[in-house]
Amino acid sequence: MPFDSSSRILITGGTGSFGKAFISETLRRFPEIKRLVVYSRDELKQWELQQMYPEKQYPQLRLFLGDVRNRDRLKRALEGIDTVVHAAALKQVPAAEYNPIEFINTNVLGAENVVQACLDTDVRRVVALSTDKAAAPINLYGATKLCSDKLFIAANNIKGTRDLRFSVVRYGNVMGSRGSVIPFFLEKAKSGVLPITDPTMTRFNISLSEGVAMVLWALEQALGGELFVPKIPSYRITDVAEAIGPSCEKPITGIRPGEKIHEEMITASDSFTTIDLGAYYAILPSDGRVQKRYQEASITMIPVPKGFAYNSGANPEFLSVGQLRSLIKEHVDPVFQPL
Repeated sequence: MPFDSSSRILITGGTGSFGKAFISETLRRFPEIKRLVVYSRDELKQWELQQMYPEKQYPQLRLFLGDVRNRDRLKRALEGIDTVVHAAALKQVPAAEYNPIEFINTNVLGAENVVQACLDTDVRRVVALSTDKAAAPINLYGATKLCSDKLFIAANNIKGTRDLRFSVVRYGNVMGSRGSVIPFFLEKAKSGVLPITDPTMTRFNISLSEGVAMVLWALEQALGGELFVPKIPSYRITDVAEAIGPSCEKPITGIRPGEKIHEEMITASDSFTTIDLGAYYAILPSDGRVQKRYQEASITMIPVPKGFAYNSGANPEFLSVGQLRSLIKEHVDPVFQPL
């Protein structure tokens, strides 16, 4: 169990899709926690969150206005905190191509601010959220998240004697998250047209609840320095379109700048330090320190084959049209009906 009655948790970007799911699940599973701090920069979203969780009913929930670009504000927010989940990021691929320095300031320099603020306070466990676009990135968003991943993993080298562990979780498209393809298609289906970027395109898929469960698992199990990757199914973009709008027109529009046909989460170059942990893979640093800690903890490490790559197009598990419809009803829209 990662949390108890003394736990003090802070989540950056806590008013986003993941953040709200994390808050809901944490308060449901660990209602006795001492404090759960939401650190984000949007006062309207914090106000809306406050309406969902009134202070009298949820005294452990605190809302802290601040930006990860501001290290001093982060340090103030982290006073007394023992666990950090870093979910704050700018995420839209086209916006990153047009506004690169803004993404660098938030996703890279903001990540470094989180690392340094944790080192300067009494934080003990840190899990940062990554993305499949950070593996062999071809767009700026993915490149900034790869930098962020490296910063959190390398932070384990400078923690000194502190009982402090930094780890990263990387997963694919979150079903139903803001700006993702399923909510976009659900809205576009009303017009009778679903634009397909490329008929061969595939993506990994994970639900918000699975993403939250993975972060909670990493907070409890990580020894520090791991980049965890879940074993999850893929979907074809054409199957998503068929699941949502079987009667809609489906013109081919071409891929957008910075998009891949298939996403990777583990590259062949990563295979030499990747281990299989059952439900998850873990990419470990190449210096051998984490491997040694795993051996000392008697954790079974099963190396993946050399040259192994985890790619949404070559994934052995794909969601069918019927499965996609069921998942949309379960995780996105309970009254969903294909159009």
